[in-house]
Amino acid sequence: MSNEILINVTFDEVRVGLLEGGQLVELYIERKRDASLVGNIYKGRVVKVLPGMQSAFVDIGLSRAAFLYVADIKTDIESYEPFLDEEEDSMNLQVGRVKPDMPIEDLLQEGQEVLVQVSKDPLGSKGARVTSYITLPGRYLVLMPGLEHIGISRRITEESERQRLKTLVEGMKPKGYGLIVRTASEGAVEEELKNDLEFLMLLWKNIQQKKEKVSAPTLLYSDLDLVIRSVRDLMSPDVDRVIIDSKEEFERLKEFVNSYFPKLADKIELYEGQEGLFDSYGVELDISRALGRKVWLKSGGYIVIDQTEAMTVIDVNTGKFVGKENLQDTILKTNLEAVKEIAYQIRLRNLGGIIIIDFIDMESADDRERVFNALKEAMKKDKAKTTIYNISELGLIQMTRKRVRESLGHTLCNSCPYCEGKGFVLSPRTVCFEIFRKIERLSAPKGTKVIITAHSSVADLLTDEERVVVEEIEKRKNLEIIVKEDPNIHQEHYNITVLG
Repeated sequence: MSNEILINVTFDEVRVGLLEGGQLVELYIERKRDASLVGNIYKGRVVKVLPGMQSAFVDIGLSRAAFLYVADIKTDIESYEPFLDEEEDSMNLQVGRVKPDMPIEDLLQEGQEVLVQVSKDPLGSKGARVTSYITLPGRYLVLMPGLEHIGISRRITEESERQRLKTLVEGMKPKGYGLIVRTASEGAVEEELKNDLEFLMLLWKNIQQKKEKVSAPTLLYSDLDLVIRSVRDLMSPDVDRVIIDSKEEFERLKEFVNSYFPKLADKIELYEGQEGLFDSYGVELDISRALGRKVWLKSGGYIVIDQTEAMTVIDVNTGKFVGKENLQDTILKTNLEAVKEIAYQIRLRNLGGIIIIDFIDMESADDRERVFNALKEAMKKDKAKTTIYNISELGLIQMTRKRVRESLGHTLCNSCPYCEGKGFVLSPRTVCFEIFRKIERLSAPKGTKVIITAHSSVADLLTDEERVVVEEIEKRKNLEIIVKEDPNIHQEHYNITVLG
């Protein structure tokens, strides 16, 4: 099946889905009120330097100050990981501006104006993360002012093509600038690369000129919106077409593509079906499935995905799968099937940070090695930088995945206001015993009326199964207890009113 990019546009939201073989593998959502800031360039002002944390707060004009870490002032080569080949990560970076291990207080002072670019959107209660090393991505190249470096996308695997592109780029790279050759450059001719470079150099010149005319904090450059970025960043050689369901955005996208990437013009299509674009391709079902905690495997096993503030934990279970041979064979088959689904869900849900995967315990070291290698292979399609550590004897795999934007769950969902994100509430019986303890602690005159107002489920227990306890307290403390139900009150909440 073909690979496609679907763009669904409504008045206030754009959703972009990348389909591989008809299956949704990546989803990007941008709403006008909270569009991504990644790639934006600001003239900021340092408001606080924290030597103990080797970081600084920078005012870039947002409600929360951005974080600038000392590592982002020295070399931020990790920001280029999606474009680089692993063999070239250690290439010499001739930065020449910051000495190794220099304290941040020697680099920045409060009130200092700095040029920074957002590398991570604000996440939860944290402000945006910024870097002082600027990257300007084009269709074929990424321009890195101030870095003498040439890198080739790891997704270009043919050695002769890599060498051809490297030779072309070496011949056109301006002194004092670095260039990364993107995946889309595979098969591109010299003229296309030169046009892309000229556009990026002009863009950088305009940013520099604007920077001299304004005071901090000011936005100097805003990255392209999601509709245009989807073609610039996702349109690799193995994507066959882009389908968009808005005529207005279709015309705008065609105009942009005709101006900068004319080879892609024939791949842009307008969807005019009666059914919704995402419904027509089954994407809405994939999104719903990606929000669930439990994901079933075809064999009858399942995985459970739990996100916490610090990490994501994924648990593998055999479920209904009983196998046909011995127990260890059943466990291995379940784990290997789970590997593919886990890699898919991590990519689709955009899970980042620390990820712990709890596979079903395997006695054989060979089986553990097979599962580990299978996961490494399955994660190769993921553009995000991942580091996977060896599986432990307990069947645990620790891995990290670079987090740039919120996960799909955090983008589309809020914490449950009823359970406050815990995922559970106190049982009615537990609440009953809490009420009993509070009444026991009351210092009230004999004959006092005590009115308990509680959720219906709690009130029912107090007047039925737990009525014996209520009567015992009444008798011992010489109180009159009246139970009232309120279906609108939270199950964990209750009121105890003492009438003198």
